[in-house]
Amino acid sequence: MGRDVPALTFTREDRRRYRIKMQECLDTFAQMLRESRFEAERPQVGLEIELNLVDDRAEPAMRNTDVLEAIADPAWDTELGRFNLEINVPARRLTAGGPDSWESEIRAALNHAEERARPIGARLIMTGILPTLRQEDVGAGALSENPRYRLLNDQIFAARGEDLRIEVTGIDRLRTYADSITPEAACTSTQFHLQVSPEQFAGYWNAAQAIAGVQVALAANSPFLFGKELWHETRIPLFEQATDTRPEEIKVQGVRPRVWFGERWITSVFDLFEENLRYFPALLPLCDEQNPAETLERGDIPELGELTLHNGTIYRWNRPVYAVAQDRPHVRVENRVLPAGPTVADTLANGAFYYGLTRALVEEDRPVWSRMSFSAAEDNLRTAARYGIDARLYWPGMGEVPASELVLRRLLPLAHRGLERSGMDDAWREPLLGVIEQRCVTGRNGAVWQKEMFHHIEASAHCGRHEALRLMTRQYIDYMHLNAPVHTWPVE
Repeated sequence: MGRDVPALTFTREDRRRYRIKMQECLDTFAQMLRESRFEAERPQVGLEIELNLVDDRAEPAMRNTDVLEAIADPAWDTELGRFNLEINVPARRLTAGGPDSWESEIRAALNHAEERARPIGARLIMTGILPTLRQEDVGAGALSENPRYRLLNDQIFAARGEDLRIEVTGIDRLRTYADSITPEAACTSTQFHLQVSPEQFAGYWNAAQAIAGVQVALAANSPFLFGKELWHETRIPLFEQATDTRPEEIKVQGVRPRVWFGERWITSVFDLFEENLRYFPALLPLCDEQNPAETLERGDIPELGELTLHNGTIYRWNRPVYAVAQDRPHVRVENRVLPAGPTVADTLANGAFYYGLTRALVEEDRPVWSRMSFSAAEDNLRTAARYGIDARLYWPGMGEVPASELVLRRLLPLAHRGLERSGMDDAWREPLLGVIEQRCVTGRNGAVWQKEMFHHIEASAHCGRHEALRLMTRQYIDYMHLNAPVHTWPVE
């Protein structure tokens, strides 16, 4: 939910008007889909990366306002916590500029931000959860200054009526309560965007759902939270719980959570926006002045403001996006399952695997989602988040197999094929997907390195748990700047 909103109190009339406007937006969207008014000739990909700010000791630095002012670049924005930032990398064609252009662009932007942040006592780190974060760092005072975060916090707790319960059991067990949504700020992710035609959207969304567990198994990077060793990708259960508007009595009635995998394969992008209206009450009932039907009738492109704002408060792991760019509407899949980091090299390898594999799956004669239950895809995500690259995942025709075996034997060749069909030649594909291959061969990703390095430091330095996490995080930052893929990082 990236839109700036004012600080205010909502009335029953606000909510009634918003419900009407959302239905008008949905009806207009359906008309646009029927009339094929969408940009599809020059599809693009996009990338958002959320980062944490730390001080010289690798502890959280609550300085995002100061750092943003120092960076002075509109591509950067605040995130929920004062120790968070986000960069929106400009959209591009997948094969534009040559093999190194996207990596060079991203690294240049991150290095510029790092240079501007250092003089004011902050550094940037790409990781799924900041290992040195303590529970006292995520109180209500850690919310970013933008009023939209306070308003969102107030609306979630008004709907919930009680404190948030957070419980995750891994190597250790975490059981705690929170009186704000700020624990969500611990979750920092990478979001891949893929623009597609409305006709292709259902296939790409279904494919993204089918491989979500595989993505997380390969790229898990969030094993620690509040000093406890939990799941390999603890960010998944934390995000689900930290934005839950449902008290226990509502959960047992079957009300859907706002962080949601979904419950079925779809046949149209319309299905997802319709579900949004059917299942989820508005958190931020702010009405635009634009009349979507009248705007479309006179030949202009409606923003569908209420529809998109509501969509931004429903946190699907693969989210539909409607947007208008250069006076042309488009739809895209926003892939949200992956943590940030560890390096730009790892991030782009993850992106190549995702973009290539989804294309190959969409173009198969018998799509995977016609051979796999939706619940199996959801179970894969849960299993991968808990066990990371050691997870055993289900895949049609193979049964339940180790994630690495599934990727090496079946999915990596498909990813190569999909990228080749997208116009990416061997010289570009091999280094990117080679990173994925070597993660599988070595059994090492960000979560594995963090866990091994933490235990190595704890044993060799004879220090307390937080100090070991702090020293591990400092080493992580040094390796991150070298940009060598995480499977090559030593533990020493």
